[in-house]
Amino acid sequence: MELNRRTVIAGAAAAGIAATTLGTGTAEAASGGRKPVKELFGTLADGTKVYRWSLENGGTRLKVLSYGGIIQSLEIPDRHGRYANVSLGYDNIASYVAGTTFFGATIGRYGNRIGKGQFTLDGKQYQLNVNDGVNTLHGGAKGFNTKVWDVEGFTSGSDVGLHLYYTSVDGEMGYPGTLKTKVTFTLNRHGDWRIDYEATTDKPTVVNLTNHTYFNLAGEGSGTIEDHELTIAAGRYTPTDTGLIPTGELAKVSGTPFDFSKGKPIGRDIRAGHPQQVQAKGFDHNWVLDKGVTAKPEHIATLRDPRSGRTLKIFTDQPGLQFYSGNFLDGTLVGTSGRTYRQGDGLCLETQHFPDSPNQPSWPSTVLRPGQTYRTTTIHTFSA
Repeated sequence: MELNRRTVIAGAAAAGIAATTLGTGTAEAASGGRKPVKELFGTLADGTKVYRWSLENGGTRLKVLSYGGIIQSLEIPDRHGRYANVSLGYDNIASYVAGTTFFGATIGRYGNRIGKGQFTLDGKQYQLNVNDGVNTLHGGAKGFNTKVWDVEGFTSGSDVGLHLYYTSVDGEMGYPGTLKTKVTFTLNRHGDWRIDYEATTDKPTVVNLTNHTYFNLAGEGSGTIEDHELTIAAGRYTPTDTGLIPTGELAKVSGTPFDFSKGKPIGRDIRAGHPQQVQAKGFDHNWVLDKGVTAKPEHIATLRDPRSGRTLKIFTDQPGLQFYSGNFLDGTLVGTSGRTYRQGDGLCLETQHFPDSPNQPSWPSTVLRPGQTYRTTTIHTFSA
């Protein structure tokens, strides 16, 4: 019989097993969230201090950096109550500054790609910073993942969390308007990790915020995610050109390697030779969620590691999900465990509006205007 995580935690507590403070350990019962803990993580070249904030609640342990709003560590127990860090990342600030993989980062002002770094809004064309060939990726070369955020810890009832603040000035990376951004990470008493994004602007602009955590539910540095089982509630996806910019087509997944509607191991069809896979070196596409844009977060994806029993369920109000299978991890990066990351050693499931939406008028809009507030929520639940 497979036990859920709350049963595992309660059983460990009843047996008198204590959890370790850091790293791999055994789950302990959590009656409420501990207050956020702040510690120095490193210093940037200009002398700016980077802090790491630690959260713990309901059996989940989350560590967040003020640099990039980065998820530096996410620890959850397996079916036996043993902890592992299931997010890819580094143990030092220099690697994050030098890195190009966006490990764990808060992404903005616009997540994913914008073709040729251009879009037209209210009759005016804007040219953005290009950092992915001729295209703009994840906000540009100095996107939100490179900024030092103001962070405040909080407790609210049985919840524990962090408020992160960053103001992007008018013209930063080419985007119009001063954008005031607030991102809230919350762990509740069940260990669910919730992300709430908010933003306001003083000029019309485009916004698409997301999180770029790479998951490996067997533990970072443990090897491939190809045996993970993935389900995505989507009957269509957005094919791309050679620059990974959507062509505008909403193609059916039925009969293709892109069909995860009934769930399957990621490795089953990853080398099927579909032209879209060859082009992207695996999966790196946006799935068009069946539910569309919704007022509240709905369950849209499930990821499960059969070895550990760890299961992740994702809920969102967004219309799209970018599934990236870690195609460009090449064995040159050394993670927090001291092990190298190779192709397919982690995967991303980024909730979002569709890539290049500013250039596709028929797709859900990403335009934000003065007087409006951008709000979106994504929830991650864990079990074993």
